[in-house]
Amino acid sequence: MTEWHSYEPADGHRLPHDPLNAIVAPRPIGWVSTMSADGVANLAPYSFFNLFNYNPPIIGFSSMGWKDSVANIEATGEFVWNLVSRDLGEAMNTTAANVAADVDEFALAKLEMAASTKVKPARVAASRAQFECKLTQLIRLETKEGCELDQWLVLGEAVAIHIDAGMLEDGVYQTARAQPILRGGGPADYFEITEDALFKMRRPG
Repeated sequence: MTEWHSYEPADGHRLPHDPLNAIVAPRPIGWVSTMSADGVANLAPYSFFNLFNYNPPIIGFSSMGWKDSVANIEATGEFVWNLVSRDLGEAMNTTAANVAADVDEFALAKLEMAASTKVKPARVAASRAQFECKLTQLIRLETKEGCELDQWLVLGEAVAIHIDAGMLEDGVYQTARAQPILRGGGPADYFEITEDALFKMRRPG
């Protein structure tokens, strides 16, 4: 018989570490590059990230606090999402540092830039896939009582998509070939997608 640890979040989880982001895991990483209105490049990872619509392709990330990425996107209406593969993990982690708004994280992490085609923010040249995006919605999250949170949901439409051709086989993108990493729970947990983790299920009907 299952023994449950149950709790109401408003009363606290009564555990050494909040389990929420370990349960809803692993999550794709929103490695977001932006440019300030003054032309300063910014690059930062967000673990609350996903794809929300096929056509047009809409992706989104949520920021805890009004960070440089959100401020830049509000000011310019543009950003780029960059896929994080295992070999880029340490560089991605470097860009998570809390630094001043005038610090260029591309330079900080020693990452080469690639020019975008439809937006001003640069792409991470070594990333196997990048989405150039235009802002569609910037939403401040609220509690069930309607109280505003310092949590900001950014949604953007991908207007240009770049894929390393080596990630394609007969025109089909091979997810595991890029060795993407995903965010787990706790302060340091990540997971890597590998070919041996693959299994298939066809949707019924």
